[in-house]
Amino acid sequence: MYGRSEEAWEQLTSAGLKFLVERAQLRKVTTYTEMNSVLVRRTGLTGFDFEQADERAAMGHLLGLIVEQDYPQSRLMISALVHYLGANDAGPGFYTLAQQLGLLPKGSSSAARLEFWIGQVNSLHALHSAPGR
Repeated sequence: MYGRSEEAWEQLTSAGLKFLVERAQLRKVTTYTEMNSVLVRRTGLTGFDFEQADERAAMGHLLGLIVEQDYPQSRLMISALVHYLGANDAGPGFYTLAQQLGLLPKGSSSAARLEFWIGQVNSLHALHSAPGR
């Protein structure tokens, strides 16, 4: 898938989830660019080239895999912590996945989407930065 092996996706998913949990513990968010750099450094795998549409889609696929792995335990979308450089919002794939999971009604207004995203970020920060975690 997207020119990467199943083993590579497993490595990227594991490293990506660990990084996002670390961000949540610090009550912070990250960018696609920072996440890409961290994944390269931690896995030694080739990074995503955001100049290429299929590589941007591949990062979206990875974030979906991370949510798929984490959601059963957290009941939250940990990919909410990743946003575009210079933007203060999640990417469109985040909202599509939220709708697929039944967490956000289809056709939600931009205000409702923003409120949902902020709620996810705040809940992730509260969950992972709680004492004793």
